[in-house]
Amino acid sequence: MTDDVPSAVSVSAPVTQEPAGAEPAAPVLAGSEEPAGPQTPGEPATDGAVAGEPSTPAVDETTVAPTDGPVEAPSPVASTGHGQGDDPAADQGDDEGEDEPYVPRVFAFDPNVPAVLVPAPGTEDAPDAERVDAGSAAKDDEPAAEVTAVVPVVPSPATPSTAPVEEPPSSAPAADATQVIPPVDPWSRPEPVVRTSVRSAPSAPSAPSAPSAEPAPAAGTVPLAAGLGGAFAPVPPDDSRETSPFEGFEEEAPRRGWVRGLLWTGVGVLVLGGLYTGAQWFFSDKVPSGTSVAGVDVGGLTRTAAQDTLESELGPRAAEPITLTAGEASTTLDPASAGLAFDAEATAEELTAFSMSPARLWQHLFGGKDQLPVLTVDDDALDAQVETLRGALEIEPVDGTVQFVDGAPTSTAAVDGTALVADEVPAVVTSSWLVTEGPVELPTEPVEPAITQEETGAALAQAQKVVSAPVVVSVGGQNPELPPEALAGAASFAATDGVLTLTFDGALLVDAVVDRTNDLLTAADDAHFVFVDGAPVIEGGEPGTTIDPAALSAAVTTAASGDERTATVELVESDPAQSVAALEALGIKEKVSEFSTPVPNVPVRTANLRRGAEKVTGTLIKPGETFSLVDTLSPITLEGGYYAAGIVESGRHTEGVGGGLSQMATTTYNAGFFAGLEDVEHRPHSYWFERYPAGREATIFVGSIDMRFKNDTPYGLLMQSWVGGGQLHVAIWSTKYYDVETSSSGKSNVVQPSTVTHSGADCAPTPAGSPGFSITNYRKVYREGELVKDESYRWTYKPDNAVVCE
Repeated sequence: MTDDVPSAVSVSAPVTQEPAGAEPAAPVLAGSEEPAGPQTPGEPATDGAVAGEPSTPAVDETTVAPTDGPVEAPSPVASTGHGQGDDPAADQGDDEGEDEPYVPRVFAFDPNVPAVLVPAPGTEDAPDAERVDAGSAAKDDEPAAEVTAVVPVVPSPATPSTAPVEEPPSSAPAADATQVIPPVDPWSRPEPVVRTSVRSAPSAPSAPSAPSAEPAPAAGTVPLAAGLGGAFAPVPPDDSRETSPFEGFEEEAPRRGWVRGLLWTGVGVLVLGGLYTGAQWFFSDKVPSGTSVAGVDVGGLTRTAAQDTLESELGPRAAEPITLTAGEASTTLDPASAGLAFDAEATAEELTAFSMSPARLWQHLFGGKDQLPVLTVDDDALDAQVETLRGALEIEPVDGTVQFVDGAPTSTAAVDGTALVADEVPAVVTSSWLVTEGPVELPTEPVEPAITQEETGAALAQAQKVVSAPVVVSVGGQNPELPPEALAGAASFAATDGVLTLTFDGALLVDAVVDRTNDLLTAADDAHFVFVDGAPVIEGGEPGTTIDPAALSAAVTTAASGDERTATVELVESDPAQSVAALEALGIKEKVSEFSTPVPNVPVRTANLRRGAEKVTGTLIKPGETFSLVDTLSPITLEGGYYAAGIVESGRHTEGVGGGLSQMATTTYNAGFFAGLEDVEHRPHSYWFERYPAGREATIFVGSIDMRFKNDTPYGLLMQSWVGGGQLHVAIWSTKYYDVETSSSGKSNVVQPSTVTHSGADCAPTPAGSPGFSITNYRKVYREGELVKDESYRWTYKPDNAVVCE
């Protein structure tokens, strides 16, 4: 035949339960392909395909009507391979002049429309096929065929039974799978069957479009009952594409199964989710049994009860100081000062709040565990307290040292220190507080000393080398030898950049060298003031010779550290300690004050005044320095150029070395008084001598009484004194700085002298002197017109009684 015949499509479908009263469906039996007689022209097509539609490959299944009697399985027929049916030319070439077996076509149908079996070609005269109950058909034990689907049938005109037709031998392989008709989607609208003259093409051995199915053994086919007919409702073709309308049947069953699986899965998830949520809700507001917080049992309690329990049992612990340790050091930390607080309410709420956590449900069912308390932390306060902990917990490293003790080198070992890991301390404190029994151990790290033990050992070895032998110093043509004890006395080790460096005190070495030489050095003469024609003049100094202390220290260090133990140095010129320029900068250019007192005609006393004047003259008082008359005149001894003369001691007139120097005190005091200088110390005589201003005079006594004033000006003060014209003179040279006004109150409370009797070998009879009285002296000091000092001084003299010796 030359007509294009669409290939039969075979699909699988589940067995469907028919409604009550419906006609039994004819079963579809899988078996070997059965040849059909030639198709009679004009017969309706058995598969309901529309003429002109593209064909699909045939399959190895035959749909047959059930019979009342046993079904005889026909002989297997080999299928002839065909293409996809899309190429008419190819089909014509394969089918021309051949009588190919007829394969009935099965379509999806509406369950409410009766199905009619179409008689196979060449079976018009066969007797009508008997209707068979689906149930009885299922009971037949037919090993050669499997019931794969039930097709409802309706009464149809009687047709002769179709006799089995022997199938010619075929080379095609037997069908290896049973195909099931897929169900029609409920919303598919049935379409009328279009009858057309078609023929079935034998199934190809391997059809690309055939659906996958479980392999099944080939079985014999049963002839299709003749005379059956029905109205099938094919799936409406998709006009938007040119493929077969039956193509979708292959994926329908898996898709529906997948949807059904998702549906049941969703239902299961909803049910389980509801049960899970209900369980979580049921257990909310109650602490899981067996739960504790920082050792406090709150299992099974409600939120309120748990909060009360925590506040009563854990609250007092939260107020106690926290003991912290770092190695062997320990201290305490006040939680409040550190910004730490225990929140019992938040802790109870966290334990009882509604939660969807599986762990929470597990704890409710099988018991809880110890939980951490909820804390509030002020980070700034905690960080500040951590800084204060350093002093109590950190241990400073100890540097190794090397020193000489009694000429022998010794050392102290280096020791590592301990420092807190400041970044980790806050976290350790907050995580350990209330839950850790005993002290909280803070994280620390070792701190290596700057001078390690290794460096200490190296320095000790060098120190031992220093005192192993003397060092000879070659200088100025002399070669003094410094013994180990002299070297040890001047040597030391200084820590510099992690290294112990050997150094020598250069000044001590110079003294040690000078002590072991003869006239090695010459002293420099400093610049100084001299008086020429009564005025001060600066006289330059002279340089001397000396040893550079730094050069000697370096040379001895090298010699003492090696085997060649000779240090060579050169003498250098030494500058005066006081230069001309330094003296010029003091501003000593004019006489700012001068005072004179009359000198009695007592030669030995006058000699003492001349010696005192020599010592006072040229004394330089720099700004801020204090002048002391006793220090300037000392030593007041016979060896110092003084003589014994009359003095007043303990109210009695007697003699002593340096007698008369009190006049130097009075004269010098008044020079400073009128210069406006600060009065540091002075004391008037016990008796008033008419040669001195009443109440404005002074005396000295070595070891107990001194006369002192301070240079409170920005300029230097140069003292000058001499005896001339029957007067003792004292002048002060500088730059004028103050203006001074003085006055006195006059004498009061005058007491006339009387006569007293003394005894003893040292008693010297004296006539009566001046009366006793009281007097006050005033001084106002101005600086550029501004009053800067307003002072007064009151003194009371005793009457100078006459002395009679017994």
